[in-house]
Amino acid sequence: MRTFPDNSPSSGQETSRATLPEPPPASPPEAPTAPSPASPTTRPAPPTTPATPSTPTAPTPSAAPPTTRPALPGVPGRLPAALLPWAWAAGLFALYATVAVRRHLLLRTTGYDLGIFEQAVRAYAELRAPVVPLRGDGFNLLGDHFHPLLAALAPLYRLWPSPLCLLVAQSALLAVAVVPLTRWAARALGRRPAHAIAAAYGLSWGIASAAAFDFHEVALAVPLLAWCLEALAHRRWRPAVAWAAPLLLIKEDLGLTLAAVGGYIVLKGGGGARRLGLATTAAGLVGSAVEIKLLMPAFHPAGGYAHGGNLAEGYGSLLGTLAHAPLDALRPEIKAMTLVLVFAPSALLALRSPLSLIAVPTLAWRMMSDNGFHWGTAFHYSAVLMPVVVAGLIDALTAWRRTDHPLAARHVRASLATVLAVTLVMLPSFPLAQLVQRATWRTTGHIEAARALLARIPDGATVAASNRLVPQLTSRCTVVVFPTFPVEGRLYEYDRKRLPPPTAEWIVHDRRAPEAWPYKTGHWPYPAEQQEAELAAAQARHGYRKIAERDGITLLRR
Repeated sequence: MRTFPDNSPSSGQETSRATLPEPPPASPPEAPTAPSPASPTTRPAPPTTPATPSTPTAPTPSAAPPTTRPALPGVPGRLPAALLPWAWAAGLFALYATVAVRRHLLLRTTGYDLGIFEQAVRAYAELRAPVVPLRGDGFNLLGDHFHPLLAALAPLYRLWPSPLCLLVAQSALLAVAVVPLTRWAARALGRRPAHAIAAAYGLSWGIASAAAFDFHEVALAVPLLAWCLEALAHRRWRPAVAWAAPLLLIKEDLGLTLAAVGGYIVLKGGGGARRLGLATTAAGLVGSAVEIKLLMPAFHPAGGYAHGGNLAEGYGSLLGTLAHAPLDALRPEIKAMTLVLVFAPSALLALRSPLSLIAVPTLAWRMMSDNGFHWGTAFHYSAVLMPVVVAGLIDALTAWRRTDHPLAARHVRASLATVLAVTLVMLPSFPLAQLVQRATWRTTGHIEAARALLARIPDGATVAASNRLVPQLTSRCTVVVFPTFPVEGRLYEYDRKRLPPPTAEWIVHDRRAPEAWPYKTGHWPYPAEQQEAELAAAQARHGYRKIAERDGITLLRR
């Protein structure tokens, strides 16, 4: 079992206690013994003068000292060092899973996106292509984002066919990423700093926002990046590339992150490492290009890249686009705020580490996007950035720990104290704070009414449901969003005044405005008035009759 030090050898007194034997007890002064010829003469201290303990000296070989320095003294009740990272992972898993599961039980999860991913994973579990009715008739989800590694969750879903399966799996993936970061921090900085590093990652707003909003494929990338970053820090280039290579199978833009990993190896390595870095960079760039230009259009029903419309328009020429890029990345002001908040969990110290360059591809495409959701701090978009930021923090502090500067230890302590202070200040503004809200632990009459009406829909039925009701049904029914969304697989690219009529056997509609976070308060995808009009039209013109209505929830059947 490998253990980690509590602190650097030069700064802890436990080191001397662990490696040096106790000095022999002094003989009583009133009864001194004559020295033997084979041993040096020892003069006892005068009776009137207190004995001054001498500084212990290194033992002679005959003393048979321990051959290795125990990293953690045997303090009763202290967690073994090898278990420290896993203990943090277990605690964070419980935290994330509690938030995620409670949100689902309170009808706060959504069809967009939990329902979409459950339909895809359910299809994989049934050995079918990931065709997702929520994204359109016959829509293969690999044409929306390229994430074939989602199929790895299919065996687990086969055993537990429930949206809770995905939420719990995501909680575990986000939590286990703390293991390599904490282990690295314990080796480089010591046991106590490792606790601070674990808290900085585990309670960071980027991870909290992902853990508390449905399920997303990027959860698979977070632990892979964490282990990759630990390997990079120890200059283990091949393992780092091995950890990062699967990013190509998680999301099409993560090939750019793989290319950034290769760039770091080129920057820090030499000889064969540089060749490996160049090959990794090329693989990342080519991989993303092939996915975006060839594979995803082949799966998309209409061809092309589904999210190409999110890319900001150019300025007529490549030179003009590049010239405006710095300003476009900071306008509107929410972009600049997000850029600061991304590195805030490290008290901005991560910016001193070249590891932070690995965050550039994700930040670049988000800031250059025309989709306002990409600019802020909500949703899951910052989850892959948090391991990079925390790794940069560890790397920056390790540089100080290795110096002989007299203020180095004080600087490390002050930096970690600042990191913890920033983490605690930001905590109430993000979803983990829901655990201390009374509403999180109260099941209302409205929720009970929804469950009662949903239970009347038989397994295997086709259902058009309000967005917040969709993931309550996707494990046992074929579900689409009511009113019809999207149309012909296109998002927001049609005349909302002429929606296609519903075709599902059942309609279940909730006229109450759902919980706001992370969306603005109100109905989605259409205003409440339009949803009411479509519900009335279903009964008046499309052959649906009311089966039940309770507390604002209406159940119709054709």
